[in-house]
Amino acid sequence: MARPSLKSLKDKNKTSLRKSFNALVFIPRFFKEIWQANKKLLLISAFCRLIGAVLPVIILWVGKLIIDEIILQTQIDVSDLTQLWTYVGIELGLVVLSDLMGRAISLTDGLLGDAYSIVSSVSIIKKTNQIDISLLEDSEFYDKLERARVQTAGRVGLLSNALGEVQSLISITTLVAGLIYFEPYLIIMLVLSIIPSFINEIWFSQQQYSLARGWTAERRELDYLRFIGANNVTAKEIKLFGLTDFIVGRFKNLSDEYYELNKKLAMKRSALGFVFNVLGTLSYYGAYVFIIYRVISGVITLGELTFLSGSFNRLTRNLQDFFSKFTRITESALYLKDYFEFIDLSIVPKHVEDQTLPDTIKTGFEFRNVRFSYPDSETEILKGVSFKISAGEKMAFVGQNGAGKTTLTKLMLRFYEPTSGEILLDGININRFKQDDYQKFFGVIFQDFFRYEFTVRENIAVGDIDELDNLEKIENAAQLSLANEVISEFKKGYDQQLGKRFYKGQELSGGQWQKVALARAYMKDAEVMILDEPTSALDAKAESDVFKRFIALTKGKTSIIISHRFSTVRQADRILVLEEGKVLELGTHDELMANNNLYAQLFQLQAEGYQ
Repeated sequence: MARPSLKSLKDKNKTSLRKSFNALVFIPRFFKEIWQANKKLLLISAFCRLIGAVLPVIILWVGKLIIDEIILQTQIDVSDLTQLWTYVGIELGLVVLSDLMGRAISLTDGLLGDAYSIVSSVSIIKKTNQIDISLLEDSEFYDKLERARVQTAGRVGLLSNALGEVQSLISITTLVAGLIYFEPYLIIMLVLSIIPSFINEIWFSQQQYSLARGWTAERRELDYLRFIGANNVTAKEIKLFGLTDFIVGRFKNLSDEYYELNKKLAMKRSALGFVFNVLGTLSYYGAYVFIIYRVISGVITLGELTFLSGSFNRLTRNLQDFFSKFTRITESALYLKDYFEFIDLSIVPKHVEDQTLPDTIKTGFEFRNVRFSYPDSETEILKGVSFKISAGEKMAFVGQNGAGKTTLTKLMLRFYEPTSGEILLDGININRFKQDDYQKFFGVIFQDFFRYEFTVRENIAVGDIDELDNLEKIENAAQLSLANEVISEFKKGYDQQLGKRFYKGQELSGGQWQKVALARAYMKDAEVMILDEPTSALDAKAESDVFKRFIALTKGKTSIIISHRFSTVRQADRILVLEEGKVLELGTHDELMANNNLYAQLFQLQAEGYQ
């Protein structure tokens, strides 16, 4: 995989500053989502920031009054300290209020960040569920998903920075007003102390984003290497095949390459930042000398010196903080752009879905000259496949690996569309039914079913999650799939946690997992049942028992069975034999045995293995 160099990143981002500012258009939409996440907290945060923004200049002004009052009291014969202690009391109260506002802001920002993190994560999950399976298997799409997913923390930081920016702006305005009132020339020195650092920071933040974006795929690879290198699922093979050094070496090489690129950026950023900070410090002390000179000349009082030096110092820090936050905001806005671009991915139906799904299948399915190649592949998996599945029929798909058996079911389920040809349900192209409703028509267990590390109850209820609290139905499904034999061994029964990822989880064998997964199929009273090698980890007797039950319980329902065990396959009404993406044979077990073709040969080979 070709990886971007630092030079290529520079060349690719010549218009990076413009891109950064353009990304700011997503900020209002971002705050709209925050408002929807928690209106009350956002209003409280805004109020606290407003109070916190004006307190600094008020505290400095009260400090000026205290200094002037002290000097006044030292110059008169009879002193009255009432006014002085009043000022001190006011300043104390303001300092306490300032601390309270700061803590309230931190609290509300943290809670708002958590609330928004939940909202955005839910949006990503829902959007991913709307995406076609074909797109989910595309690497470029996964890069988009990765950028949208991993920057949740950055978007939460953007929340605090954006709200803090408004607060800083109000505070800066009040401090600038104070400087203009006494010494407007100080504003020029202030600008000279801040602008260079701002330009430096915003340029480097864009370079950092460019590096992160350009290495999205590589960072996914690093996450994958971390996973397989330290995971109970892969541990056995890693040890057995001695893969530790291979994985560590690959991880270290990729990490070191990214580290070097990041180090070059960090070192340049730090060096230039130091130079510009020195310039800013010189500007500050230049202003300080100017203020001292004005005091010595008698133009301003000692209290005004305190106010001006404090204001200039605070204003410098506020402006540095303002521009620093602005830099982080422009950087985060680019990540925000990635998030909204993912959320805005167009999910437009490719076809006019104007047909109502039938309550029950009347005639069945028909494949008409169906051809199919996977996206970005020139290899044709199906080559003009035509056949019918009658309503209520049990059909088995048979063929050697790669013949196209599972692909047929994926097309039938509308995970993919045929490259050419069509699939009909009761004479209507399946693309004309609303996809979500159509897919609910099916109960499916794939050979690569997912092992949810939930409780037993939840694992089975996955087949019809709306029935999660219907223990009677869950127990019945477990009995039908023979999973009840496994569950009876657990002290917690259906509340037993499965898998080793969580506390007191129970790991299952491959066959036990398959029984649990099969129970999901029985949870759903679907019109069409598809079992794609769901019992490969069971012994021959257990598999035979499972399929005998399946055949009996799905009487009158349309079913498709894919299995390598011919003792199971022969129970089907008809058997479709595929070879290299074409229909080679179609008929009952007896008919295919009489043909003495591929099916009969494979059957005999397998039968010999049991003799």
